[in-house]
Amino acid sequence: MKIIARCHPQLEPLLPRPVPAAQALPGWLRAMPGQVEAETLGGAPIRTLKHCPPFIDALSLGLMIPLATDLHVKDGEISWDWDPPIIPDAPLTRAPIGLHAPEQASGMPVNLDARMVIKFTNFWTLEAPAGWSLLFTHPLNRADLPFQTLSGVVDCDLFGLGYVHFPALWTDTKFEGTLPAGTPVAQVIPVPREAVGCETTALNSGEVTQSREIQEALQAETGVYRRRFRH
Repeated sequence: MKIIARCHPQLEPLLPRPVPAAQALPGWLRAMPGQVEAETLGGAPIRTLKHCPPFIDALSLGLMIPLATDLHVKDGEISWDWDPPIIPDAPLTRAPIGLHAPEQASGMPVNLDARMVIKFTNFWTLEAPAGWSLLFTHPLNRADLPFQTLSGVVDCDLFGLGYVHFPALWTDTKFEGTLPAGTPVAQVIPVPREAVGCETTALNSGEVTQSREIQEALQAETGVYRRRFRH
């Protein structure tokens, strides 16, 4: 699976590049302890999310689209010091973010009075293989970011030379400082466009036995999923 990211040649020297999400893991994941004492369990040692393959695999899935330049946030205002060239042959804004009218999110269950509705400008086109769409979403498990990117799916096998920008809610109204260039603003996950069916049924006796054996193995030792079931 390959996604082709392209930008205008005049912007190529200036822009941080999209990268596989596995190369953009957050610093807090590396810094977090692997084991802690759980006060809620009387001080018993427990393993942290650092040892949870599904959690880490979600962080590592697909591509990350980086913020084009530093954003400075102070007194509820966002500014930047970035002067990309005017590109006469491409109708692209030069601003790294824009604002949505909050009324565009009317009916969505969020407090729009306390949150800006912004749009991160994406200066990269993204082409997916035939038959695949791209899910653009908030970087998974990244509650540390002061915004929440809204999710959308685009048929980028056909829209591979169009620009997909990222609407987001600015959620941390107390944040002040600099959101640095390269901060991931959207995670890109390829999804097949083939319709998904669903069959529901009861486990048969053999499946009940196998399922019980899996659960017992998971309870008996650590790392069973990683060693036996993870690709």
